[in-house]
Amino acid sequence: MRQQVGIAVVLGALLVAPPVWATSYTIDQDHSAVTFKIRHLFSYVRGTFNDFDGTFEYVPGAPDQWKAQAVIRAASIDTRVEKRDTHLRSKDFFDVERHPALTFTSTGVSDATQTSAKLQGLLTIHGVEKPIVLDLAVHGEGKDPWGNQRSGFTATTTINRKEFGLTWNEAVETGQWLVGDEVEITLEIEGMAK
Repeated sequence: MRQQVGIAVVLGALLVAPPVWATSYTIDQDHSAVTFKIRHLFSYVRGTFNDFDGTFEYVPGAPDQWKAQAVIRAASIDTRVEKRDTHLRSKDFFDVERHPALTFTSTGVSDATQTSAKLQGLLTIHGVEKPIVLDLAVHGEGKDPWGNQRSGFTATTTINRKEFGLTWNEAVETGQWLVGDEVEITLEIEGMAK
């Protein structure tokens, strides 16, 4: 009889145990980076977006609770060549006056392990919204030396810029195009708990 009571108590405790809630993080811009790489003729150009913010929710082992959203200011594009950056901000590319922001909102998570996952979401560039998948390397969570709860991940994906209306190009005398279509994107994100 005592054993049955003990089992009932344990089961009752499990049934009424509070759920594990995801921690909400704000992206720490000082320890994060939004970078990209695209082909230019026979090499690649790398660049960054220097002005961005966002939030994400994360709890280890509960990918159904993971969420993320971010805003990137298009005018903050930086390829270390001012003339090129001015062109990228123009109507030929991002048209930052009409489309000042790139946005991402997650819609789901799949293939999650302790160290990796696929994060589905909607990416908007140049006013065009498309579904994408980010490959996540999950770096975990913990406290920094000042007691702040932090978490971070690396996210990568490749998109075709033409699908987002960024179609400008020029042919060169060899018959090749000046700018490639595929853009490799890497996000190094560290967040601090709100």
